[in-house]
Amino acid sequence: AATGPGKKITARLKRTLPVRGPQAPTLSELMRWYCLNTNTHGCRRIVVSRGRLRRLLWILLTLSAVGLILWQCAELLMNYYSASVSVTVQFQKLPFPAVTICNINPYKYSAMKEYLSELDKETKKALETFYGFSEGKSKVRRSVDDWNSTGSDFFQHIPLLKVEDFSRTATDLHSGQKRKIEGSVFHKDSSIVNSGDSNDIIGFQLCDANNSSDCALYTFSSGVNAIQEWYKLHYMNIMAQIPLETKEKLSYSADDLLLTCFFDGLSCDKRHFTRFHHPLHGNCYTFNSGDNGTILSTSTGGSEYGLQVVLYIDEADYNPFLVTSSGAKIIVHDQNEYPFIEDIGTEIETAAATSIGMHFTRSRKLSKPYSDCTETGADIPVENLYNKSYSLQICLHSCFQKAMVDSCGCAQYAQPLPPGAEYCNYKKNPNWMYCYYRLHEKFVKEQLGCQQICKDACSFKEWALTTSIAQWPSTVSEDWMLRVLSWDKGQKLNKKLNKTDLASLMVFYKDLNERFISENPANTLVILLSNFGGQLGLWMSCSVVCVIEIVEVFFIDSLSIVLRRQWQKAKKWWRNRQRGGSGKAPQAGDPEAQGHDNPVCIDEDLPTFTTALRLPLPQNSPLPRTPPPNYSTLRLETAFTEQLPDTLELGQH
Repeated sequence: AATGPGKKITARLKRTLPVRGPQAPTLSELMRWYCLNTNTHGCRRIVVSRGRLRRLLWILLTLSAVGLILWQCAELLMNYYSASVSVTVQFQKLPFPAVTICNINPYKYSAMKEYLSELDKETKKALETFYGFSEGKSKVRRSVDDWNSTGSDFFQHIPLLKVEDFSRTATDLHSGQKRKIEGSVFHKDSSIVNSGDSNDIIGFQLCDANNSSDCALYTFSSGVNAIQEWYKLHYMNIMAQIPLETKEKLSYSADDLLLTCFFDGLSCDKRHFTRFHHPLHGNCYTFNSGDNGTILSTSTGGSEYGLQVVLYIDEADYNPFLVTSSGAKIIVHDQNEYPFIEDIGTEIETAAATSIGMHFTRSRKLSKPYSDCTETGADIPVENLYNKSYSLQICLHSCFQKAMVDSCGCAQYAQPLPPGAEYCNYKKNPNWMYCYYRLHEKFVKEQLGCQQICKDACSFKEWALTTSIAQWPSTVSEDWMLRVLSWDKGQKLNKKLNKTDLASLMVFYKDLNERFISENPANTLVILLSNFGGQLGLWMSCSVVCVIEIVEVFFIDSLSIVLRRQWQKAKKWWRNRQRGGSGKAPQAGDPEAQGHDNPVCIDEDLPTFTTALRLPLPQNSPLPRTPPPNYSTLRLETAFTEQLPDTLELGQH
């Protein structure tokens, strides 16, 4: 009773909205019906054409048209995901970028000698052994800290080696003994200055602390490059053990670095600079960092309205083994960007005036599906260690640092520390150097996956720089200028200034034209659909309704016919199997003998005259006969209201 109303509603729906089967019982008849009734003229011509040659030609033309439609539509679809670039130039007041300035020498050598005494002594000994370099018996200050004694032992494990013509035997420059080279050899052949004997190659060997047979020899054609690389390796190891507060005191203060400052024609001082400590460049100072919530701007182009500073370089206090050039490095960047001064910094010469003109450009790229860029970096599975807005460099450095911590158990000194990690040093991590070099080799060869994970930022700002250099101070003004600068600051330094200790820098907008480069979709959805319709109409005289018709016939009806045939076969197989099990022969009253199972009329459509003739007769029913005529129908009805007397008698007979 509960299902009664439901069945009535279902039956009523079936009567009101009958569901018919496909237009033909077989696939071949369905295709013929489609060709005769479709609006695509090519398909109709295949059926109605007389002669095999003409029919074959229409088949080829129709298939060619279908192929051209698919090709053109594929091209349109690919062009839909392309972008056009537009450039807009505006003249307006521009915000001045952040300018970060670092001394090329990160720390004062006079203050660092006590930490580097053992390393410097080993370096001088290597120079004396290999090149005959000697400074006499100079006294080397000994550090009271405990890492120097540990370093002396470590230098014996990783000394400089002299390899003769890539042989497997090398001379230890620390002890003078020969040792056998194990493992692979990596030759870094980038040199300008070579040793006297071209066959002499200097390098160092790194071995796995847990497996002494797993080693790698890093060699250099230039002794200068070899000594510097070896020195930097141990230098980072020592600096990783010094507290940050101590390193900030060992580096240059704002008073030490900045002598004079002007911006937009007005005087400025160290209060306009923000200090941040760079692992490789010591204390760096950023002008217009925006940390106080204010970003300076300029309304006039030209060198007189930019940033003008005079820097004190103090070349005499440079580390002779760490840096081989003197001057400063600067980088122009946005306030929310991290200054990768070691990667893209511009070097400033001493005794010269360096003018840097800028052109400002903002760029905006379309994200997916037009390009593989990221908006904020939130979709990149790499933690941002720099606390700045996302960039490709930040992602790559953060990815390598994460791999360093995971593989080596400690962090590389030149990059920020991940949470819970500490910098590598050979006290706690004696295997870190070998691990670092192996990992860096994989990173360069793109085997760590960082280059595949990291993506470009969709929006970024760029300052194109044009650099020019002039002698400064000039010969005629050198004397009085150095006297004035010495009077202003030289008394505090207790020394007379030299022009090789000074560098002049000007950073300014060449013009106030802001270039905005943006990507826009080359096609919209409306244009794409219009192009599709044009291709369908051109090649097949087809429309959207025609496409729906194709979907109905070739997918829905065809699939319905195939599935129905398979279902009938399965039912027939199952019934035959049941008869085989019971041993009974099929009877006339079996269900498969009934007319509703006739394959010709398997659907619910009304039978045609031809299919009706194939229907079997019901069991125990008499043959149909022609019914007798109804004689009352033979009675003629007159069309007249009155009848003539002579015809009335005939009608009665």
